[in-house]
Amino acid sequence: MGAVEVIPGVSSGTVAFITGIYEELLNTIKSVDIEALKLLGAFRFADFWKKINGNFITVLLAGILTSLFSIAKLMTWLMNAYPIQVWSFFFGLILISSPIIMREIKKWHGGIILAFVFGIAAGYIITILSPTQTPDALWFIFIAGVIAISAMISPGISGAFILLLLGKYEYMITALTNLEIIVILVFAAGCVVGIISFSRVLSWILSNYRYPTIALLGGFMLGSLNKAWPWKEVISFRIDHSGKQVPAIDKSVLPWDFLEKTGNDPLIIQAIVMMALGVFIVVLIEKIAERLKTNN
Repeated sequence: MGAVEVIPGVSSGTVAFITGIYEELLNTIKSVDIEALKLLGAFRFADFWKKINGNFITVLLAGILTSLFSIAKLMTWLMNAYPIQVWSFFFGLILISSPIIMREIKKWHGGIILAFVFGIAAGYIITILSPTQTPDALWFIFIAGVIAISAMISPGISGAFILLLLGKYEYMITALTNLEIIVILVFAAGCVVGIISFSRVLSWILSNYRYPTIALLGGFMLGSLNKAWPWKEVISFRIDHSGKQVPAIDKSVLPWDFLEKTGNDPLIIQAIVMMALGVFIVVLIEKIAERLKTNN
Protein backbone atom coordinates (compact mmCIF):
# COMPACT_ATOMS: atom_id res chain seq x y z
CA MET A 1 0.00 0.00 0.00
CA GLY A 2 2.84 2.38 0.81
CA ALA A 3 4.69 1.65 -2.42
CA VAL A 4 1.74 2.28 -4.74
CA GLU A 5 0.40 5.32 -2.90
CA VAL A 6 3.27 7.52 -4.10
CA ILE A 7 2.35 6.72 -7.72
CA PRO A 8 -0.45 8.92 -9.10
CA GLY A 9 -2.97 6.50 -10.58
CA VAL A 10 -2.72 3.36 -8.42
CA SER A 11 -4.93 3.08 -5.34
CA SER A 12 -3.69 1.56 -2.10
CA GLY A 13 -7.35 0.79 -1.42
CA THR A 14 -7.19 -1.52 -4.44
CA VAL A 15 -4.19 -3.29 -2.87
CA ALA A 16 -6.15 -3.69 0.38
CA PHE A 17 -9.01 -5.22 -1.60
CA ILE A 18 -6.68 -7.53 -3.54
CA THR A 19 -5.07 -8.84 -0.35
CA GLY A 20 -8.40 -9.37 1.41
CA ILE A 21 -7.86 -6.90 4.29
CA TYR A 22 -10.15 -4.10 3.10
CA GLU A 23 -13.10 -4.61 5.41
CA GLU A 24 -10.88 -5.33 8.41
CA LEU A 25 -9.05 -2.10 7.63
CA LEU A 26 -12.31 -0.12 7.57
CA ASN A 27 -13.55 -1.72 10.79
CA THR A 28 -10.21 -1.09 12.51
CA ILE A 29 -10.23 2.60 11.58
CA LYS A 30 -13.87 2.85 12.65
CA SER A 31 -13.01 1.39 16.08
CA VAL A 32 -11.07 4.53 16.99
CA ASP A 33 -13.99 6.30 18.70
CA ILE A 34 -15.04 7.94 21.97
CA GLU A 35 -15.19 4.57 23.72
CA ALA A 36 -11.61 3.82 22.67
CA LEU A 37 -10.44 7.22 23.92
CA LYS A 38 -12.18 6.61 27.26
CA LEU A 39 -10.37 3.28 27.63
CA LEU A 40 -7.10 5.02 26.92
CA GLY A 41 -7.90 7.81 29.37
CA ALA A 42 -8.66 5.23 32.06
CA PHE A 43 -5.26 3.60 31.41
CA ARG A 44 -6.95 0.35 30.36
CA PHE A 45 -4.30 -0.21 27.73
CA ALA A 46 -5.04 -3.90 27.08
CA ASP A 47 -8.73 -3.18 26.46
CA PHE A 48 -7.83 -0.16 24.31
CA TRP A 49 -5.40 -2.24 22.22
CA LYS A 50 -8.01 -4.95 21.68
CA LYS A 51 -10.68 -2.37 20.87
CA ILE A 52 -8.64 -0.73 18.08
CA ASN A 53 -7.29 -4.06 16.72
CA GLY A 54 -3.82 -2.86 17.67
CA ASN A 55 -1.81 -5.79 16.31
CA PHE A 56 -3.35 -5.47 12.86
CA ILE A 57 -2.98 -1.72 12.52
CA THR A 58 0.55 -1.70 13.93
CA VAL A 59 1.79 -4.31 11.46
CA LEU A 60 -0.02 -2.59 8.57
CA LEU A 61 1.36 0.86 9.43
CA ALA A 62 4.84 -0.58 9.87
CA GLY A 63 4.63 -2.10 6.40
CA ILE A 64 3.34 1.13 4.84
CA LEU A 65 6.01 3.28 6.49
CA THR A 66 8.76 0.82 5.63
CA SER A 67 7.60 0.86 2.03
CA LEU A 68 7.32 4.65 1.87
CA PHE A 69 10.95 5.04 2.93
CA SER A 70 12.37 2.15 0.90
CA ILE A 71 10.29 0.34 -1.73
CA ALA A 72 8.53 3.55 -2.78
CA LYS A 73 11.85 4.97 -4.00
CA LEU A 74 12.42 1.80 -6.01
CA MET A 75 8.90 2.04 -7.44
CA THR A 76 9.51 5.65 -8.47
CA TRP A 77 12.73 4.65 -10.21
CA LEU A 78 11.04 1.73 -11.97
CA MET A 79 8.23 4.03 -13.12
CA ASN A 80 10.79 6.32 -14.75
CA ALA A 81 13.04 3.58 -16.17
CA TYR A 82 10.44 0.98 -17.23
CA PRO A 83 7.07 2.77 -17.46
CA ILE A 84 5.40 0.43 -19.95
CA GLN A 85 6.33 -2.71 -18.01
CA VAL A 86 5.31 -1.26 -14.63
CA TRP A 87 2.00 0.17 -15.82
CA SER A 88 1.28 -3.13 -17.61
CA PHE A 89 1.82 -4.94 -14.32
CA PHE A 90 -0.59 -2.60 -12.51
CA PHE A 91 -3.07 -2.93 -15.37
CA GLY A 92 -3.09 -6.70 -14.92
CA LEU A 93 -3.47 -6.36 -11.13
CA ILE A 94 -6.50 -4.09 -11.40
CA LEU A 95 -8.06 -5.89 -14.38
CA ILE A 96 -8.36 -9.21 -12.55
CA SER A 97 -9.13 -7.71 -9.13
CA SER A 98 -12.45 -6.21 -10.19
CA PRO A 99 -14.16 -9.44 -11.33
CA ILE A 100 -12.67 -11.30 -8.34
CA ILE A 101 -14.25 -8.99 -5.76
CA MET A 102 -17.54 -8.90 -7.69
CA ARG A 103 -17.84 -12.68 -7.58
CA GLU A 104 -19.40 -12.14 -4.16
CA ILE A 105 -22.46 -10.66 -5.85
CA LYS A 106 -24.73 -13.69 -6.22
CA LYS A 107 -27.70 -11.99 -7.85
CA TRP A 108 -27.63 -8.96 -10.12
CA HIS A 109 -30.54 -6.53 -10.47
CA GLY A 110 -31.10 -3.04 -11.88
CA GLY A 111 -29.69 -1.16 -8.88
CA ILE A 112 -26.48 -3.20 -8.80
CA ILE A 113 -25.98 -2.84 -12.56
CA LEU A 114 -26.54 0.92 -12.29
CA ALA A 115 -23.98 1.16 -9.45
CA PHE A 116 -21.47 -0.80 -11.53
CA VAL A 117 -21.93 1.40 -14.61
CA PHE A 118 -21.76 4.56 -12.51
CA GLY A 119 -18.54 3.30 -10.90
CA ILE A 120 -16.94 2.71 -14.31
CA ALA A 121 -17.98 6.16 -15.55
CA ALA A 122 -16.84 7.96 -12.37
CA GLY A 123 -13.52 6.09 -12.30
CA TYR A 124 -12.84 6.95 -15.93
CA ILE A 125 -13.81 10.62 -15.60
CA ILE A 126 -11.46 11.06 -12.63
CA THR A 127 -8.55 9.74 -14.74
CA ILE A 128 -9.06 12.31 -17.50
CA LEU A 129 -9.47 15.40 -15.32
CA SER A 130 -6.76 18.04 -15.60
CA PRO A 131 -4.78 19.39 -12.62
CA THR A 132 -6.05 22.68 -11.23
CA GLN A 133 -4.41 25.69 -9.59
CA THR A 134 -5.25 25.86 -5.87
CA PRO A 135 -4.11 28.01 -2.93
CA ASP A 136 -1.20 27.04 -0.69
CA ALA A 137 -3.01 28.27 2.44
CA LEU A 138 -3.02 25.89 5.41
CA TRP A 139 -6.82 25.60 5.36
CA PHE A 140 -6.67 24.17 1.85
CA ILE A 141 -3.79 21.84 2.79
CA PHE A 142 -6.07 20.46 5.50
CA ILE A 143 -8.91 19.94 3.00
CA ALA A 144 -6.48 18.32 0.55
CA GLY A 145 -5.50 15.86 3.30
CA VAL A 146 -9.15 15.00 3.96
CA ILE A 147 -9.89 14.41 0.27
CA ALA A 148 -6.68 12.54 -0.53
CA ILE A 149 -6.94 10.09 2.37
CA SER A 150 -10.62 9.44 1.54
CA ALA A 151 -9.55 8.56 -2.00
CA MET A 152 -6.69 6.42 -0.69
CA ILE A 153 -9.02 4.00 1.09
CA SER A 154 -11.39 3.85 -1.89
CA PRO A 155 -10.44 1.07 -4.35
CA GLY A 156 -9.84 2.46 -7.82
CA ILE A 157 -9.11 6.05 -6.73
CA SER A 158 -5.51 7.05 -6.07
CA GLY A 159 -4.85 9.49 -3.25
CA ALA A 160 -1.68 10.66 -5.00
CA PHE A 161 -3.62 11.24 -8.22
CA ILE A 162 -6.26 13.26 -6.35
CA LEU A 163 -3.46 15.41 -4.90
CA LEU A 164 -2.17 15.89 -8.45
CA LEU A 165 -5.63 17.02 -9.58
CA LEU A 166 -5.80 19.42 -6.62
CA GLY A 167 -2.43 20.86 -7.61
CA LYS A 168 -0.86 19.74 -4.35
CA TYR A 169 1.14 16.61 -5.27
CA GLU A 170 4.45 18.36 -5.92
CA TYR A 171 3.76 20.81 -3.09
CA MET A 172 3.45 17.99 -0.54
CA ILE A 173 6.43 16.09 -1.97
CA THR A 174 8.49 19.26 -1.52
CA ALA A 175 7.14 19.76 2.00
CA LEU A 176 8.12 16.20 2.93
CA THR A 177 11.54 16.56 1.32
CA ASN A 178 12.24 19.87 3.09
CA LEU A 179 10.63 18.73 6.37
CA GLU A 180 8.19 21.66 6.48
CA ILE A 181 6.72 20.58 9.80
CA ILE A 182 3.69 22.90 9.93
CA VAL A 183 2.52 21.93 6.44
CA ILE A 184 3.08 18.23 7.16
CA LEU A 185 1.18 18.40 10.49
CA VAL A 186 -1.78 20.26 8.95
CA PHE A 187 -1.96 17.79 6.08
CA ALA A 188 -1.69 14.87 8.54
CA ALA A 189 -4.51 16.36 10.62
CA GLY A 190 -6.69 16.47 7.52
CA CYS A 191 -5.78 12.85 6.81
CA VAL A 192 -6.78 11.80 10.34
CA VAL A 193 -10.15 13.59 10.11
CA GLY A 194 -10.77 12.23 6.62
CA ILE A 195 -9.88 8.60 7.31
CA ILE A 196 -11.85 8.40 10.58
CA SER A 197 -14.99 9.97 9.10
CA PHE A 198 -14.94 8.46 5.60
CA SER A 199 -14.13 4.95 6.84
CA ARG A 200 -17.35 5.07 8.88
CA VAL A 201 -19.32 6.09 5.80
CA LEU A 202 -17.80 3.30 3.70
CA SER A 203 -18.26 0.72 6.45
CA TRP A 204 -21.93 1.70 6.93
CA ILE A 205 -22.59 1.56 3.19
CA LEU A 206 -20.90 -1.84 2.91
CA SER A 207 -22.97 -3.17 5.81
CA ASN A 208 -26.31 -1.87 4.53
CA TYR A 209 -25.87 -1.94 0.75
CA ARG A 210 -23.18 -4.56 0.33
CA TYR A 211 -23.75 -5.79 -3.23
CA PRO A 212 -24.36 -2.36 -4.84
CA THR A 213 -21.28 -1.02 -3.02
CA ILE A 214 -19.11 -3.90 -4.21
CA ALA A 215 -20.43 -3.33 -7.75
CA LEU A 216 -19.64 0.40 -7.43
CA LEU A 217 -16.10 -0.26 -6.18
CA GLY A 218 -15.55 -2.89 -8.86
CA GLY A 219 -16.70 -0.34 -11.45
CA PHE A 220 -14.32 2.26 -10.01
CA MET A 221 -11.45 -0.17 -10.45
CA LEU A 222 -12.36 -0.92 -14.07
CA GLY A 223 -12.85 2.77 -14.83
CA SER A 224 -9.45 3.57 -13.37
CA LEU A 225 -7.79 1.19 -15.85
CA ASN A 226 -7.51 4.16 -18.21
CA LYS A 227 -4.90 5.64 -15.87
CA ALA A 228 -2.97 2.36 -15.74
CA TRP A 229 -2.98 1.89 -19.54
CA PRO A 230 0.71 1.42 -20.47
CA TRP A 231 0.78 3.47 -23.68
CA LYS A 232 0.33 7.22 -23.28
CA GLU A 233 0.73 10.30 -25.42
CA VAL A 234 1.84 13.31 -23.38
CA ILE A 235 -0.32 16.38 -24.00
CA SER A 236 1.40 18.86 -21.66
CA PHE A 237 4.23 19.00 -19.12
CA ARG A 238 4.81 20.43 -15.63
CA ILE A 239 7.85 21.19 -13.48
CA ASP A 240 8.28 18.82 -10.51
CA HIS A 241 9.70 19.60 -7.06
CA SER A 242 13.26 19.01 -8.27
CA GLY A 243 12.89 21.40 -11.21
CA LYS A 244 12.62 18.70 -13.86
CA GLN A 245 10.06 18.71 -16.65
CA VAL A 246 7.63 15.80 -16.26
CA PRO A 247 4.32 14.86 -17.98
CA ALA A 248 1.29 16.71 -16.60
CA ILE A 249 -1.56 15.58 -18.87
CA ASP A 250 -1.58 12.52 -21.10
CA LYS A 251 -4.05 10.35 -22.95
CA SER A 252 -4.21 6.64 -23.66
CA VAL A 253 -3.30 5.49 -27.17
CA LEU A 254 -3.07 2.12 -28.89
CA PRO A 255 0.39 0.48 -29.01
CA TRP A 256 0.88 1.10 -32.74
CA ASP A 257 -0.24 4.73 -32.33
CA PHE A 258 2.24 5.03 -29.44
CA LEU A 259 5.04 3.99 -31.81
CA GLU A 260 3.89 6.49 -34.44
CA LYS A 261 3.41 9.43 -32.04
CA THR A 262 6.44 8.95 -29.76
CA GLY A 263 8.87 6.97 -31.90
CA ASN A 264 9.40 4.60 -28.96
CA ASP A 265 9.05 0.83 -29.04
CA PRO A 266 5.67 -0.11 -27.48
CA LEU A 267 7.23 -3.35 -26.10
CA ILE A 268 3.99 -5.22 -26.66
CA ILE A 269 5.34 -8.67 -25.74
CA GLN A 270 6.89 -7.40 -22.50
CA ALA A 271 3.67 -5.55 -21.68
CA ILE A 272 1.57 -8.68 -22.18
CA VAL A 273 3.95 -10.71 -20.00
CA MET A 274 3.80 -8.11 -17.20
CA MET A 275 -0.01 -7.94 -17.42
CA ALA A 276 -0.13 -11.72 -17.14
CA LEU A 277 2.22 -11.57 -14.15
CA GLY A 278 -0.11 -9.08 -12.45
CA VAL A 279 -3.09 -11.35 -13.05
CA PHE A 280 -1.14 -14.39 -11.79
CA ILE A 281 -0.07 -12.66 -8.56
CA VAL A 282 -3.63 -11.59 -7.70
CA VAL A 283 -4.98 -15.09 -8.34
CA LEU A 284 -2.14 -16.57 -6.28
CA ILE A 285 -2.81 -14.19 -3.37
CA GLU A 286 -6.52 -15.05 -3.50
CA LYS A 287 -5.80 -18.79 -3.43
CA ILE A 288 -3.42 -18.38 -0.49
CA ALA A 289 -5.98 -16.25 1.37
CA GLU A 290 -8.71 -18.86 0.77
CA ARG A 291 -6.46 -21.63 2.06
CA LEU A 292 -5.54 -19.63 5.16
CA LYS A 293 -9.22 -18.99 5.89
CA THR A 294 -9.99 -22.69 5.45
CA ASN A 295 -7.16 -23.70 7.81
CA ASN A 296 -8.37 -21.21 10.42
